[in-house]
Amino acid sequence: MSPELTTLALAGLLQAVQLVLFAVPANRELGPDYTAGPRDAPPKPLSPVAGRLQRALNNHFEGLILFTLAVVVVTLSGKASAFTAACAWVYLAARVLYVPAYALGLRPWRSVVWAAGFFATLAMIVAALL
Repeated sequence: MSPELTTLALAGLLQAVQLVLFAVPANRELGPDYTAGPRDAPPKPLSPVAGRLQRALNNHFEGLILFTLAVVVVTLSGKASAFTAACAWVYLAARVLYVPAYALGLRPWRSVVWAAGFFATLAMIVAALL
């Protein structure tokens, strides 16, 4: 498997880990009546950390779409290289670091880490076009 596809698979596993990291405190805070029910009523507010974990999870869903596109374009175009592999690993490392940076409210580092992953993804797409 190419490094780009490997990092995509690992990013998928990271998404699952993030889901659990969010779901456990959210379920504790919201209670089983709400989480096991039809969720007709709006939920009570989450704690700051659980809210941040939810936003980090949602942000990874958004980033994963663009990263998946980058991996597909690089792979199908036959433009995989050491550069695109390095970009893929930067994306994955940034996403791993993003979770604690967001959960702990680290400013401006959360944004710096996010930008590293975003620009690494864009660089992969540009490399496939060249």
